[in-house]
Amino acid sequence: MKRGRAKKKPSGENRDRPKKKALAGPRRPAAKKRPKRRGIVAARRRRRESIGARARKWTRRVDRAADRALRTAEPAVVRGIHRGRHLWTGFSRRSLRWGRPVYAGAGRVARWLGRRLRPVGILLFRLLGRAERRTRGFLAWSSRAATRASAALTPERGVACLIVAASLCLLVAQFVDFRGVEVGQPGYAQLGDSIAEAPTVAHETPTDAHSYALVPVALLGAALGLLVFVRGRRRLGRIVFALGLLTAAVVLIVDLPAGLDLSGQASRFAGATAVLTDGFYAQLAAAAGMMIGGLLLLLAPAPRPAKAPRPRAGGPAVNSLRPPPATMRGRA
Repeated sequence: MKRGRAKKKPSGENRDRPKKKALAGPRRPAAKKRPKRRGIVAARRRRRESIGARARKWTRRVDRAADRALRTAEPAVVRGIHRGRHLWTGFSRRSLRWGRPVYAGAGRVARWLGRRLRPVGILLFRLLGRAERRTRGFLAWSSRAATRASAALTPERGVACLIVAASLCLLVAQFVDFRGVEVGQPGYAQLGDSIAEAPTVAHETPTDAHSYALVPVALLGAALGLLVFVRGRRRLGRIVFALGLLTAAVVLIVDLPAGLDLSGQASRFAGATAVLTDGFYAQLAAAAGMMIGGLLLLLAPAPRPAKAPRPRAGGPAVNSLRPPPATMRGRA
């Protein structure tokens, strides 16, 4: 048998066979359209050029344009240079004719002025040199004086001076009026202090209120301040602070009520008003100064001991007061 292709049946043989019927039921919904798929290799996007790349392109264009302009203008520039050189040569030759007499005359005038002005210049520079030497000498003296003053006037001595000044202020304030009585103050209130002031009567000093109780306190405070200045005893700050506290207590407890008391003058004067004058505030300031000075003495740091000198780099330091060791004696 010959092998070959299978013989196909004629297409019209099975037409009489019944066809399958479609299944009865609801209609299928139409399939949704699928979105288009991107290609596997996406198209390359254009990148925006950076500012540096744009600047490079722009400068290259400008450079090329400038180069073309220079090449175009080069022949004209060369011709202009040659012409200018010829013109300058002719001008210089002509100027030498009339310039030489002018230069000679200017030289003679300069030499004449130099001979006349030379003594003035020498005197001026000598004065400047002398002023510079005096200024340097004054600066050196002021530097030495400031150094000596800083070594002599230490912070501790400065506090001692504050205590002495406060004590002397307290002593002087004992003999200054600390109160007074203004008469007719309501009538003068409308005028103002610049036009007229109410008259003050019945002046009293602190000795009228507390006698001479604060005079010994002031003298003791001044003595303690001088002792601190000379000997440098910082523990005396406690006593100074106690004296300042005592002074403030006397001023506020005794002098303040006595200064504002009008029991004796209210019947004698119409519109009388008691006022405190400079003596009262001077006592308060002196008390505050003594208290602050005492606190500064107590809270001041202790002075550091002087450091021993460092040995020299050449070898160990040898104390000249001690005898040399035995080995050195034998060598000597």
